[in-house]
Amino acid sequence: MSRLRRKALVALFLFTLFIFGTMMGLRTLKPSDGFSDLAPGMDFIGDKSDRRQADVKDVAVSPGHSHVGSSDTKVVFTKSDRDYSIFYDVHIFYYLWYGAPNMDNKYIHWDHVLVPHWDPKIAASHAQGRHVPPEDIASSFYPELGPYSSKDPAVLESHMAQIEAAAAGVLVLSWYPPEVADDHGEPTEDLVPAVMDAAHRHSIKVAFHIQPYKGRTDQSVHDNIKYIIDKYGKHDAFYRFRSSTGQVLPLLYVYDSYLTPPESWAELLTAKGSHSVRGTPYDAAFVALVVEERHKHDILAGGFDGMYTYFASNGFSFGSSHQNWKAVKAFCDANNLLFIPSVGPGYVDTAVRPWNNHNTRNRVNGRYYETSLQAALSVRPEIVTITSFNQWHEGTQIEKAVPKKTLTRLYLDYQPNQSDHYLKLTRQWAENFNKEKDKWLM
Repeated sequence: MSRLRRKALVALFLFTLFIFGTMMGLRTLKPSDGFSDLAPGMDFIGDKSDRRQADVKDVAVSPGHSHVGSSDTKVVFTKSDRDYSIFYDVHIFYYLWYGAPNMDNKYIHWDHVLVPHWDPKIAASHAQGRHVPPEDIASSFYPELGPYSSKDPAVLESHMAQIEAAAAGVLVLSWYPPEVADDHGEPTEDLVPAVMDAAHRHSIKVAFHIQPYKGRTDQSVHDNIKYIIDKYGKHDAFYRFRSSTGQVLPLLYVYDSYLTPPESWAELLTAKGSHSVRGTPYDAAFVALVVEERHKHDILAGGFDGMYTYFASNGFSFGSSHQNWKAVKAFCDANNLLFIPSVGPGYVDTAVRPWNNHNTRNRVNGRYYETSLQAALSVRPEIVTITSFNQWHEGTQIEKAVPKKTLTRLYLDYQPNQSDHYLKLTRQWAENFNKEKDKWLM
């Protein structure tokens, strides 16, 4: 009998030890052991319901930052009413230059002119004139929302829901100064507050993509920076980036930056420049467009903080050619610059440039996009940009599109896949991108 009691006591002791060990193991688990719910530096307090009220300021991490554990490399936010995350290291280019009669009394941009070739002989062999919406629009694809207005609140809400579904955390807004427009549209600066508000409702951040305009100089860009930061810098959706020095700064993309010589940019972007923003309330992380190989050196000399490639047509330019990304990344790493490759689902702009079919890149049901995404991932970038959410003129959109046939047009579509095919592909890749980043930084 005493032998049985001893065995029972030993068994009870071992069971108690097992329970104790299990409880201690559970106590060591942290929220950051999976996808981080908050951006780096944010403390997680409370359960899921508490996060509905959280005012989260989200930042990303640039190369050269000292990483400590996977939670410091994550740029992730989980929506309180969703079962998925969005990623602030996935940026997507966005255009708000579209107009429609219900909001603007006319079509804008959907009726884009057919741009003639600069060689009169080639131009003579192609169609001329302009598109006549709604049946004939300036795109090879047809949007599920139809030829919409960027002013329409319902359109904005749909767009933000689609971007959220695609897991892209930062909307990069094509921006012109007040009362200034592109050559084929009208001023859009007054629409920015509505975009910021709509983005914030979906926890999406907004960065600015400063477009070229007549008279743009380093001095005028100084004024643009001051305007953007003064007007939008305190908005909850305004995107900020944590630099390699630990500074938290706005991040600004400058399209066609090569149009201004590097010595002029240096006056704005280097500490000794005559009207430098460095160390002032208007400092930022400035990202220039690399098109030709020589632009790498110009970008460095101009005082920029990084470079991006924009174009979705592989082989179109030195910068957009996947085969060159490894060398560009090595140059950036050696000079403490960000390299931000741009990927896209395909390219077709013959609806506005009918002579440019040699730059068309077929989507191949998503395989072109996946190849582009894999090329970006292979160079281990800190941020990736997507060209684009809704640049319909160049056929780079991942926005929902539908089959459409009219008397004069047969539009391309995403079949045999559904209208959200490219949103789903983007999410799958964004999740994989962030898992891979964990491995790079271990």
